[in-house]
Amino acid sequence: MYKPQSAMMNHGGHEVLDMHETLSETVAMLNHAVLLRPHVQDPELLDILDRQYNFSLDEYNITVESFRGGRDPSHPTGSYKMKLNHDFIYGLEPSQPKKPMSNASELNDEMISGYLLGGHKQLASCKATTALETTNPVTRRVLADSIPNCIEMAYELSLYQNKHKYYQVPQLDGKDMQELLNAFAPAPNTRLQ
Repeated sequence: MYKPQSAMMNHGGHEVLDMHETLSETVAMLNHAVLLRPHVQDPELLDILDRQYNFSLDEYNITVESFRGGRDPSHPTGSYKMKLNHDFIYGLEPSQPKKPMSNASELNDEMISGYLLGGHKQLASCKATTALETTNPVTRRVLADSIPNCIEMAYELSLYQNKHKYYQVPQLDGKDMQELLNAFAPAPNTRLQ
């Protein structure tokens, strides 16, 4: 039953539950970075972790601010800028099969960068789902604006992994690739009336 005073709460029930999940995922990702940081060996990965942590922490704070108040946060969502170039190395080289660790001492930069990458992928999906359920326009916009940042941070980590051959990118043979690239064509510019 509709109650006029409930409209003053500024959020729907589904939105609140989804936001709790998103904020919990964000806290988990930030905590994960803190736990993994002492184990990073490569200065380049450490720089990525630090920059992404600091950016994500600020984004978390403005998301909480907009969610709790239902109003514009103290500053807008920023735009994450990565340092790596955009050059992927394509193809596969022989490598050792992956297997679960049997000892914590096996933790390495490949695993750490993979955990961080997985966190950003999960968070992008979680934020998109939450934004689609969010009734408060300010909170929805803060979430929507933060999704490209998750994508950019995940992309930066995938570039790092690819550069170090942790994440190899296979390609199809030329004929198959061309067939799939040309499988769709532009639609005529006709309008429905």
